[in-house]
Parts: sequence; structure tokens; C-alpha cells
Amino acid sequence: MQTDYEVIIIGGSYSGLSAAMALGRSRRKVLIIDSGKPCNRHTPHSHNFITNDGKAPADIAQRAKQEVLAYPTVNFMNDKVTNVIKTENSFSITTLNNVVCSAKRLLFATGITDIMPPIDNFEDCWGITAVHCPYCHGYEARDKRTGILGNGEAAYHYAGLLLQLTNDITIYTNGKADFTEEQLEKFAKHNIPVIEDSIIKLKQSKGEAEALISRDGKAYPLEAVYHRAAFVQHTLLPQDLGCELDDHGYIKTDSMQKTNIPGIYACGDCTNPMRSVATAVATGNKAGAVINSDLAFEVF
Repeated sequence: MQTDYEVIIIGGSYSGLSAAMALGRSRRKVLIIDSGKPCNRHTPHSHNFITNDGKAPADIAQRAKQEVLAYPTVNFMNDKVTNVIKTENSFSITTLNNVVCSAKRLLFATGITDIMPPIDNFEDCWGITAVHCPYCHGYEARDKRTGILGNGEAAYHYAGLLLQLTNDITIYTNGKADFTEEQLEKFAKHNIPVIEDSIIKLKQSKGEAEALISRDGKAYPLEAVYHRAAFVQHTLLPQDLGCELDDHGYIKTDSMQKTNIPGIYACGDCTNPMRSVATAVATGNKAGAVINSDLAFEVF
């Protein structure tokens, strides 16, 4: 097996595969390493991505993988990177299966891990009827009884976006509400109740939300619930290498997907809150082009 590459891409979902295609078409020697846990693996259908609207995420990724691996200089490994060492002119990586490889450039397309709220059954509905994005899921939940599980600015932002999709919205703050007077006035204007009860359970059947259940046993019927989940980076390797995170916890990159560490780039969900297949593909495509350009002019 080849062990010396020009680029190693850690993460082989949409952004990583998109970067690999740009690099493969430039005949770069590329290794993609992926552990098989994409951020949207719970979601049955992907939306808002032209040519693939409504397709299963796994189907999109599998087709993308086939297209990318048609380029002979691109390789794919099902494994997990456990260690990265930065040397003077390259990066040496070690995998869970004790494979050791090196590359001149490193791209993190590793995504993030959502942290579910402490509400029974919530994870069973995540990506199905408990969702994070009106653009990805809102049309399918149109005109349905909709809840927003959140507080403050996040809940206010959801409410403004969802009015275009349904007129049956309730905000569940899961504790004391934290809104300005102006925000409360807008909720009242649009008949959006704010419920402060402590929520302990999401009643559901096979991922279909039915009601939020409060600590005192009261049921609040609904068919869809929006929630901005907390998250952590899927891997700590970028931070171990010195890559900076922004104030929200995403890997900080410049407009060219470069991190603060020379030779290390990042793209996709680990770098920005616009969590969609389209955005992941776009940032991956840019990262691949930028890496190729940097490699090209290094020897020109």
C-alpha cells in the first residue's frame, strides 16, 4: 500500500469527497480516511441540494464516492485517524488499524457531533421530526403543528423563519424565558405562545414526534420540533495540532479554508454553522482547489 501522499483528507463525507474530486482532477495523490459516521446519518432524506433533492444521504455519499474514486490518484481507506505528527515539511498520520502514512498537506473534513438535550426519546427523532434547519427540513414540515425547543436569540430566529412555513408555532424554553420586550411583542403579534415548563420527554413513534411531555406530566402535542443542538468537534486532532477554534467552537479558517497552521486546511460542518450538503460540497470544492494551487506554486 502507498504510504506517501500529497494530500490526506480526514473525513470522507460530502466536503471531503468534494475536495478529493478537485484534487483528483488535478492528478494529486490523495488519501481519504473515513470512519463512517457522517453528521447527517440519522436523516432519511436530504433536501435543498439541486440534482439530489429528496435523496437519502447515504445514497448521495455513495454515488459521490464512486465518482471520486474513478480518478486513479485518489484512494479511500475505511479507518480512523488516531494521531497526527507535524514534521518540518509534512504530516505523519497513524490510524486505529496502525496504518502510518504521510502527506504534504492535511485537510480536516471531520464534521461535528451533536449533543442531544436531556429529553427522553429526543435522539430517536433527531434528523427526522426533531430537526435543526428550516432550509433542510422545513418544507416537509409545512403547515404542521410545530415546536421550537430553545430560548433567547436562537428561538427568536427560528420563529421568524418558520412563519413562512406554518402558522402553528409554540416556543418551549424548557425553563425561564429569556426574551426582550420587543421579541415578546412580536411573538404576541403572530400568536406564538411561549411555554416555560420543564420538558423531560418527547413522545414519538418510529421517529415521528407526537408531543412534548413536561415534568408534571402535561402533554403538548406537536408534529415537528426545531432545536439548535450544542455540539463538539468530531475529533480533537485539529486542536492538538494547534488549530484555532472560533467563539462558537468551529475550526477557524480564512476565506480559502486555511487554518492558522501552515499546511492544514478545514472544510464542511466542522468549520461553519451552515449545515447543509450544498455548503459542505462548496467548501470542500474550494479547499481542494486551494490546496492544489498551493502545491502547484510551491514548485513552479
